Amino acid sequence: MCQGVPPSFTMPQRARMAVTRSLSGTISSPRTVLAPVTRAGEHRKEHTKAVNNEARTVRRLGRSQVLPGTVVVVLLTTLLLVGILYFAWQLSQIIRWIVIALFLAVAIDPVVDWIQQRGVRRAFGILLVYLSLLLAFLGVAALLLPPLVDQVQELVNFSATFFQRPGGPSQGLQDLATRYGLGNYVAAVKEQASSLPSRLGSVVVPLLSVTKSIVTSVTAFVSILLLTFFFVLDGKEFVEKGIRRVSPSQQPRLRGVLSESSHAVYGYLSGNLVISLIAGIASFLAMSALRLVSDEGMPFSLALALVVALLDLIPLVGATLGAAVVVLVALFVQPVFAAVLAVYFLIYQQIENNVLQPVVYGRSVHLHPLAIFVAVLVGAELLGILGALLAIPVAEIIRILSVAYVGHARDEAGAGDTPHLVEGAARAPGQTPPAS
Repeated sequence: MCQGVPPSFTMPQRARMAVTRSLSGTISSPRTVLAPVTRAGEHRKEHTKAVNNEARTVRRLGRSQVLPGTVVVVLLTTLLLVGILYFAWQLSQIIRWIVIALFLAVAIDPVVDWIQQRGVRRAFGILLVYLSLLLAFLGVAALLLPPLVDQVQELVNFSATFFQRPGGPSQGLQDLATRYGLGNYVAAVKEQASSLPSRLGSVVVPLLSVTKSIVTSVTAFVSILLLTFFFVLDGKEFVEKGIRRVSPSQQPRLRGVLSESSHAVYGYLSGNLVISLIAGIASFLAMSALRLVSDEGMPFSLALALVVALLDLIPLVGATLGAAVVVLVALFVQPVFAAVLAVYFLIYQQIENNVLQPVVYGRSVHLHPLAIFVAVLVGAELLGILGALLAIPVAEIIRILSVAYVGHARDEAGAGDTPHLVEGAARAPGQTPPAS
């Protein structure tokens, strides 16, 4: 203790001295105090530099607007798409066979399932269906082919005789052409037609073309049968493997879409065959009933009924085309027959459109008539008669997919709103929502 200093003043002085040393030691090291400030300034400089670089990049992009990498990606995507379309165009025939086989597989699959449920292996069931169809075709051919051939031959001879007789349509056409100064052209056509028998030697090339067409048709028929066989045999397994690749939450929806599509295709194809069969049988009965009016009756009734049944397979216009053919032939036979058959077809088409089609297609096709008309036009433009036949089930499948997509979008929108609804319902009345 220092002399002359009271003890009460000694400890505060020492404390002040210790504090002074501590402060002096801290202040005496300026690096310790200024280091955080320096690092913060460096960070601010780096941030400012990055912002300036980004602004320059944005200005450059504003001038060029598209990055080179984007251009490369777009070009590669376009080339890939063009390559896929070209590849599909080259294989269009095979793709057409596959589409036909798919529709046939869907059509006969329920029958094969029914046979399989009776204890028959699936492969044998498919062969039984093929054999049954073949036997049915041969039986119908054995019953109808001889009279059909005779009637078709009679129809051809009748048409040739009618058009070649004096004062017939050919003479009327000649007179009409002469009236309008076109007689020379009709005479030239007649001369060319009369010289056809002397040109039989030039028919070799068309015969080769016809032979090639026959071979191609046989190849297509066998290929479609084989494709249909494998689609029916293992199609469900392929579909199940594909469904398993989808998320479990979407699998029930996908199975429902596939089931509805299959039902639509089967219902339309089977219903179309049934309606066409009814149209052919009813036409044959109507033409046979004309014997009550005349002893000779309507000739070629079986052949014409077959024409009506085949043309009735074409949607919308098939029944009208078949009726036009029958009425035209009846007009050349006897005008009274033509009038009676025209009235019959008008009545039958009303029954078919308003009774048969709603009953047969009501559970499988849910399309507006305008949609059906547009689909048939598009299908006929793309694939001809085959496209017209398959247009309605394809349009129905598109409708099913659209409905499923809209339902999925609504479900997702509802799922997105559910947490807020649940939270609002669980909150007490008057309670404010928690701060985020």
